[in-house]
Amino acid sequence: MSSVRVRVPATTGNLGSGYDCAGMALGLYNTIEFAETESGLDVTMEGEGADAVPLDEGNLCIVSARAVFDAADWRPPGLLARMRHAIPVSRGLGSSGVAIVAGAVAANELAGRPLDKSELLRICSELEGHPDNVVPSLLGGLSVSGERSGAIVYQTFRVPDDIKAIVAIPEFTLDTKVARGVLPESVSMEDAVYNLCSVGLLIGGMITGNYALLREGMADRLHQPYRQHLVPGLAEVTGDALDAGAHGAALSGAGPTAIALATEDHEGIGQAMVEAFARHGVSGQFRILPIDNDGCQVLQD
Repeated sequence: MSSVRVRVPATTGNLGSGYDCAGMALGLYNTIEFAETESGLDVTMEGEGADAVPLDEGNLCIVSARAVFDAADWRPPGLLARMRHAIPVSRGLGSSGVAIVAGAVAANELAGRPLDKSELLRICSELEGHPDNVVPSLLGGLSVSGERSGAIVYQTFRVPDDIKAIVAIPEFTLDTKVARGVLPESVSMEDAVYNLCSVGLLIGGMITGNYALLREGMADRLHQPYRQHLVPGLAEVTGDALDAGAHGAALSGAGPTAIALATEDHEGIGQAMVEAFARHGVSGQFRILPIDNDGCQVLQD
């Protein structure tokens, strides 16, 4: 029986200023195993979201696998899927993109790798709706990506080992559709230019190690001001992270998780973030995560 096992990293989208175009892979993982069987579909899952994720054809991992099988004009007679999740669901850590990448890569491996990286990215981005999470999940590191004339254009950057992410994860969830629904249909030229400057500072600071640029590089006017009321205490959480020594801080993806980037005092920064949430009646936890520069990995037994 043919089988394959893949490990996919969580992601943080936007990084404040890079709305729908910047993303970064984090050292927190979901692992998925596919095996070819004689018939049917058998899906099991353990870990984060096990009581909320569908275990049938509606599972995003299975949806993306079917899309790859169709593109490859091949499919197994039956499929066994075993999922082990460490990434919280609906918290702004890219869980949907992770599921899509995992299913696509595992299916491509099972089919004998008929699709190349660009084809996998196209399928994953179409299913996710935008590439900013699936690019770092697949390729790792810090990335900037977008869609041009039907093709995914992107650039990835390896992140130095001296910087880590502190993620403050509230207990409540936030649906991405709700978080997108509060955004305006248009923004001012002033705000657009503000974010263009911020993204340049963000990328420049990260790839050169000039982390002093991250405070302004993660400053944003396009989405966080409109989403702030959905995440009680967000301004204090990010502000206290900066006061505690973080180089930059922002909402992670669509939230509700907040992320800070720092080279030292990680524990103190994390504690400051969860305490700020607690002052607003929000309980949660923090985790200190390395940046994952490798992306999705096919694991060898």
